[in-house]
Amino acid sequence: MIGYISDNLLIPILDFFYGLFPSYGLAIVALTIVIRLALFPLSAGSIRSARRMRIAQPVMQKRQAEIKAKYASNPQKQQEELGNLMKEFGSPLAGCLPLLVQMPILFALFATLRGSPFADVPYLVNIKVLPSDQIATVEPKPFTSARHSIFVTDTDHFPIVASLPGGTKLGTGDTTQIKLQTLRGDSFGSVLEKFKNGAKFAPTWKVTKGQEHLSVSSDGSIKALSPGDVTVEGKIPGLAAKSGFLFIKALGQVGFYVNGSINWDIAILVGCFGLTLLISQTLSGRGMPANPQQSTANKITPVMITGMFLFFPLPAGVLLYMVIANVFQALQTFLLSQEALPDNLQKILDDQLSQKASTAVVSASASEITDRLPFEPKSGK
Repeated sequence: MIGYISDNLLIPILDFFYGLFPSYGLAIVALTIVIRLALFPLSAGSIRSARRMRIAQPVMQKRQAEIKAKYASNPQKQQEELGNLMKEFGSPLAGCLPLLVQMPILFALFATLRGSPFADVPYLVNIKVLPSDQIATVEPKPFTSARHSIFVTDTDHFPIVASLPGGTKLGTGDTTQIKLQTLRGDSFGSVLEKFKNGAKFAPTWKVTKGQEHLSVSSDGSIKALSPGDVTVEGKIPGLAAKSGFLFIKALGQVGFYVNGSINWDIAILVGCFGLTLLISQTLSGRGMPANPQQSTANKITPVMITGMFLFFPLPAGVLLYMVIANVFQALQTFLLSQEALPDNLQKILDDQLSQKASTAVVSASASEITDRLPFEPKSGK
């Protein structure tokens, strides 16, 4: 499904925007905004549900405990009352369904930005080399990798898969070839021959695990040397992997710290991601009673996630998408926080805010009394 959405929805949108303004950086921004606008009703439902549950949860927990205690000997009545409670305030799980529905599209968008044309595309093939006397008992099972749409020009791209017709189990001394081909079975090489710049998209092959067990040549031909587990990687250059955008040196660039030097464009993108995430989380609590635990979590979570992405290998193009998506999420959260609440939830919120205010006044008064020495006169205020 992810590949289908990418090939039939996201890449056509990408082609459209690249046709309007030939910049893959702007195309990423436009694609992100279009997808986020399309998913607005679903993500808005999740934000609304989270806001309402944050208000209703304390009351719901208290009412649930009362219902369970009151109808402990009558399970049927207990379930009926709990159902009525859910109808009154909504289910805590109501916000999960919109998230689940939009996840395939977001995963497809993420996969699209991690591949061609924005980054080099790897094809990984895991091979098991067996002793020659054991391979005869193994039934061959053809192997086909996940497909990736490979851009050869700004407007020409083809879904390409890696395949091993004889399967991924080889006997010592066996030779075969990993084939890159279209879904119709045409070799990737024959596709490249149709384009003047096709040669620069020729794949490179290497053994990334188990070099002592297998060798691979430049055309993907492999020879099993000795029993063991092997991983072979074929990589096709991304058309725009080295294209820059604004302060970004290359959309396909991966890593904050590479070969002893800092990629400051990656650092800035990760920093912007953390800042926009913090703003979005802060806005989600706007107008709500102060919650020290939630406030601490809202501050710690962006720091942890930002730190993780400093060392998580994501291309610059993906980080650009994540920053734009966070900005959109923050704006959406701000707009939805202005919406009027249902009367029952508004009353609960007013009571919570009033209770917090009263508690703060009492605490301040108690602090003033405690801080005054016994022989000091009382304030005349």
